[in-house]
Amino acid sequence: MARKKILFIGGSLNMTRMTHAVARHLQDEFDCWFTPYYSDGLYNFVATHTRLTDFTVLGGGNFRRQTDAYLREHDLPVDYRGEAREYDLYVTTTDLLVPRNLRDRPFILIQEGMTDPEGFMYHMVRWFRLPRFLASTSTNGLSHQYRYFCVASAGYRDFFIRKGVRPEKLVVTGIPNFDNIAAVRHNDFLHRNYVLVATSDARETYKFDNRKKFLRRAVEIAAGPPMIFKLHPNEKFDRARREIREVVGDVPIYTDGNIDHMIANCDALICQYSTVVYVGLALGKEVHSYFDLEMLKRLMPMQNGGASGGNIAQVCRHILLGEPVNWEEFLVQPA
Repeated sequence: MARKKILFIGGSLNMTRMTHAVARHLQDEFDCWFTPYYSDGLYNFVATHTRLTDFTVLGGGNFRRQTDAYLREHDLPVDYRGEAREYDLYVTTTDLLVPRNLRDRPFILIQEGMTDPEGFMYHMVRWFRLPRFLASTSTNGLSHQYRYFCVASAGYRDFFIRKGVRPEKLVVTGIPNFDNIAAVRHNDFLHRNYVLVATSDARETYKFDNRKKFLRRAVEIAAGPPMIFKLHPNEKFDRARREIREVVGDVPIYTDGNIDHMIANCDALICQYSTVVYVGLALGKEVHSYFDLEMLKRLMPMQNGGASGGNIAQVCRHILLGEPVNWEEFLVQPA
């Protein structure tokens, strides 16, 4: 009997690593294939023939280059856009655009991380049924076209229910990359005892960001200890370096490297809109974020010792075997 086939859809490096973490638990039972993120019609034409979407996971910018490099590094079988074969299941980490070949097929959605604030565009999209991507990640989960939505915690389940996601579609599995944060304490990052400032790509994704105000506030918070900056991989590095030098002075600025290790070795973390805030909270760091910290503590991703990939793989098995899924099935896990 032919083995069933699963297509894993990447995007950013974080998204691609998440899908791979699930595939590792399924590759001995099913044929697993991978693809960078893709879409159809006009969106695909724009992504393919212009550079207008290079700042997104759909375009050919940093996100695509990092995903392609990861797929090559791990020698993963690639079927771009899933065009070479029919699949029994699809696994993706965003539903802002749902490709045509997923619309009539079962697919699982994995929460990638923190969602953007519910600002003006979020309400415009909801009220006028505009394309969801216009409100960025604040509308993740609102396609309702997936079979199940695997989320980071019981707090996030309640969060998405409030947004209108049907409770029976939400499964609390935890999410790879944010489910075993304690492990990052053991690292080889050279520095210790500093204030880490993690910047965002808000401007590159056409959101408002008063960078100079943020930098001045970071200096006030640090108030003495050395500062280290980690730039978002999607930022314009030259501009960001210049702005930091003007306001902060000559400080270490990293454009790559493992930010989790940097957080593990810092005394305090200052960030904007970033899921890495959860790393700081889980490690008991002093944390400063644009989000309300009490809300973040309620939403904190489940720490299950790295079991989330296996949990989501089990949801995949349930679908392929035609079995129902209990949203509480994975709540109790060894730490």
